[in-house]
This record gives sequence, C-alpha cells and structure tokens, in this order.
Amino acid sequence: MLDLTYTAPVPKVIAGAKADWELVIGMEIHAQVASNAKLFSGASTGFGAEPNANVAFVDAAMPGMLPVINEFCVEQAVRTGLGLKAKINLMSAFDRKNYFYPDLPQGYQISQLYHPIVGEGEVLVEMSPGVARLVRIERIHLEQDAGKSIHDMDPTLSFVDFNRTGVALMEIVSRPDIRGPEEAAAYVTKLRQILRYLGTCDGNMQNGNLRADVNVSVCKPGQYEKYQATQDFSHLGTRCEIKNMNSMRFMTQAIDYEARRQIAILEDGGKIVQETRLYDPDKGETRSMRSKEEAHDYRYFPDPDLLPLEIEQPWVDSIAAAMPELPDAKKARFMADHGLTDYDANVLTAELDSGRYFDEVARGRDGKLAANWVINELFGRLKKEGHEIGDSPVSAAQLGGIIDLIVAGTISGKMAKDLFEIVYTEGGDPAAMAQARGMQQVTDTGAIEKAVDEIIAANPDQVEKAKANPKLAGWFVGQVIKATGGKANPATVNALVAAKLGI
Repeated sequence: MLDLTYTAPVPKVIAGAKADWELVIGMEIHAQVASNAKLFSGASTGFGAEPNANVAFVDAAMPGMLPVINEFCVEQAVRTGLGLKAKINLMSAFDRKNYFYPDLPQGYQISQLYHPIVGEGEVLVEMSPGVARLVRIERIHLEQDAGKSIHDMDPTLSFVDFNRTGVALMEIVSRPDIRGPEEAAAYVTKLRQILRYLGTCDGNMQNGNLRADVNVSVCKPGQYEKYQATQDFSHLGTRCEIKNMNSMRFMTQAIDYEARRQIAILEDGGKIVQETRLYDPDKGETRSMRSKEEAHDYRYFPDPDLLPLEIEQPWVDSIAAAMPELPDAKKARFMADHGLTDYDANVLTAELDSGRYFDEVARGRDGKLAANWVINELFGRLKKEGHEIGDSPVSAAQLGGIIDLIVAGTISGKMAKDLFEIVYTEGGDPAAMAQARGMQQVTDTGAIEKAVDEIIAANPDQVEKAKANPKLAGWFVGQVIKATGGKANPATVNALVAAKLGI
C-alpha cells in the first residue's frame, strides 16, 4: 500500500464573502457499464450508430415485453464494488422510478432505491505526494439509462433517439466528503482511473459514458463537524444539484460559481431553494432547471416484472480472485521495485495501458532508465502528436531493445535518440537498424587513442590550460567525439584524455 498521510481538507475560501463559509460537495457518478448488451435486453450498446438502430422491443416499451437481467452487467457492478472496497449485497432488488420524459418510453426507469447491489465503500484521492483524502461511497446501484431528445434538427419539431435507452448504468453515490472544486475533480479523476483499470467502464466523458451530478451546499465553519457527529444533513445547508457534468474544467468552474451564488443569497438574507441546475460554460454560470424532487415524488415501488436479485458468495469470491492490480498497488510496486519517484510512478500508472507498457519495457532492465525513456521520449512525442499510448508506433519490445543497446555500450545517448526517431517513423528492429545505419559506438581503444593523440598534438596551448584547470579537459573529449563522427565511446574518451594529460 502507498504510505499516505490523511489530512483534514482546508475549507474553501470564497473571495468577496462577508464571512467565512465552508463548501460541502457530494457526487453521484453515472458510469456506463462496459458491456456489449443492455441491462435488460440484448440490444447493442455501440456508440455512434444511426438513431434508433440499437433498440429492442423491451427498450421501446412495446406491450407485453418483459425485462431479462444481463448477468454480465451484474458481474461488472460487483467487480466495481470490490475495486472500491465496498460491501457486496448478496440480495438486491429493482424498483420503478416513475416520471414522464419524452426519451423514457416506459414512463419509468428501472433502478435500485431500497436494496442496491453494492453498499458502503471508499475512494482514496491523492491530492499531493503523500497526502490523501478519503471519500466514502454510500452505495452503488444498477439502473437503466434514458434516451436522448434532439431539438436542433427542425425549427418546430423535436426528435428522440432511443439507442441509449436501457443501457446499464452504475450510479456511484458518495458521501458529502468533498470540500472544494479541486478535490471534486481529483475524486472523479481517481474514480475514472479505477473503473478503467477494472474494465467496468471506459470512462469516456465526451461520449457521456461517465458523467457527474454534483451536489453543492455551503455552511458556516464548525457545521460540517456537527454533521459528522450526528449524520444530520441539516447542518450542511440546502444543496443544489448541478446535472450532467462531463468535463473536469467545467466541473470546477460550476462548483466555484454555485458556491459564490449561494453565499451571496445567504448573506443578503435569502434562502437557498433545493433545485436541479445546469451549468452554462459560455456564460460561466449555473441556471435553474427544475425544483429538486425527493424520492417520494418519484413514487418508487418494487418492479413487479423482476424478482429480487440473489447472488452467491462463491461467485463474488471468484470475481475477487480475478481482480486486476489497481492503480495504488501498481504505483506502490513501481516505486518499491524500480525506485521511481512519486511523480514518475503517477505518470506511468495514470492509464492502464501506460502501466502495462512500462512493465514490459522495465522487465529485466534498469527501471529508472526505462521510466526516463518511456516518459520523456515516448510520452513526450505522443503528446506532441496528440496520440495515446495505444497508438504508439514504437512497441515496448522495440523501446526495450534501444535501452539494451545503450546499456551494452553499443550506442551512445545521442545515438539512441537518433535511433528512436528512426524506429518511431520507420519501424524495424533497433539492433538491426543501428547496424545498418552504422550507428554503433567505436569501442576500439587503439582507434580512439590515435584520435586523442592527434587532437592533443595539434593543440599545445589548450593542453597547458587543461593541465592548469582539469575542467577544461572536456574540450578534448568533445573534439575527439567530433573527430570520430560521434561514434567514440564517451567513457573511453574521458579515460584516455585524462591519462594522456596526466590529470
């Protein structure tokens, strides 16, 4: 495990406020389950299909159609719960959440209110090297996604696309443990990272596969501690929910604006109305969407078409036994086994594919040298060109081959960078390419010694200066390497120059 120090969050200071206020945030993350089929039908979940192409009869609420649970979606929810150190409920049940909206053909959403599949868990959010916050997870439940209303195709008509209708979502509900915009973004980033490692959600926020509803409230100093002692939410102030945030930057902006808005109302003697709001990034402000409904307003009741979901502990144990190495454990291993810095380990474990790539490159090699080449050379080049690690034209085996040539003394560091460029653009085996391009270092001591003697003989004045100031011997080293076309082994040149000059 990582050696992290838990610290109390510093209350968010709101500039311009008349008094001190503390910001309290809870989040509901809607994560689309990584599954080829929907939660209660066999329809495809593929993104980008023609409108209404991926719709089964049950998704469209055709008469007489009954839902059939997708076992793999249940497995993905259990795997997520295990990854968040949460309690797995062996008995859960589905409820109908009744409300009307054009893109909800059934007139209700199948969800889990009273008996969710996953109970309390936690997410460890590292805010800086060695310093972390613990965000508690209240529950994770499975539910259907709704469709999509389209309003910009006709000036007088609206259209509905049911492709997303019935897609499985995991709603991950946190406790109000987040105390500022930066912590909120860090929490979503860490949760997204864990989900991607688990393979239970691809975390694609642009496509709407991961989106957050952010509950924001403000309270006076000391009130949060009262809430912790009593679990009485009234101490935290009235909250407003900002819906469907799918950008970290917009999320932090929305939270900051909403906190200022609420404080201004309270300091003017007004009251906060519990409501759902949307963030307008063009105006940089939140606006009211609708009054916030409580659970009873949805008229929840058990879904009569679905029996209670009962799973067995041995099945849960089999999922736990196949769990992958998660980010914190991988980071700790990289630091312990390879002596990497906190920063380098963070970079290499940020994405699952990056960690896998480094693991292969570093296997049997110097971990720090491998990390330097992966982060500085490969990641730097990929970022410059807007590519991801999965698009890398240099395989882990090829990069490892370049490192092997460096360690063997076959090529110098400068040659290695030139060889990397060749492999990046042309491909091929690094050793073969180095030989074909004549890029090997000259290690013949006799040939190097001859070049050293010639440079020394031609520069008597420089010899005297170097003897008086040994630091100037580097001039001779540079001249010899230049004379050999950059192929002379620098270590050998240094040793011969020092010996010849007697320094």
